[in-house]
Amino acid sequence: MLNKLVILAMVAFGFSVMAQDESAVQALEGYDPVAYFTKGEAVRGDGFILSKHEGLTYLFSSKENKELFDKNASKYVPQFGGWCAFGASVGKKFHADPNAFVIHNDKLYVNVNADILKKFKEDLDGNIKKALNNWMKIKNKPADSL
Repeated sequence: MLNKLVILAMVAFGFSVMAQDESAVQALEGYDPVAYFTKGEAVRGDGFILSKHEGLTYLFSSKENKELFDKNASKYVPQFGGWCAFGASVGKKFHADPNAFVIHNDKLYVNVNADILKKFKEDLDGNIKKALNNWMKIKNKPADSL
């Protein structure tokens, strides 16, 4: 009963809640990965509509988006595990802001903030290539500090 009250209180105060597994790591800080592609914007997911993929929990704004994700998760997951794409291009692992994003060649890239997103977009293909080269070296390392 206490867990239900805690969850209801969190929902009432605007916190994202994961109904099935409260200890799982939320990808994209609870934003819906499919909405980036279907709406072209960052949309908060619902803590009761979720899927797990590669150890992360993704939240969705609708059951339809969850179904699209479940059919082809690799299409919708953010590149570089949802870490800052520009950071990866310079060999660093920074937390990303889900609102600082770009879709390029049908892939989602998030960055640490709007200024870094702008820098990342100055040479998208070049920065993506550098990030891909660095990612295997940094993906299992702890996050860097800004």
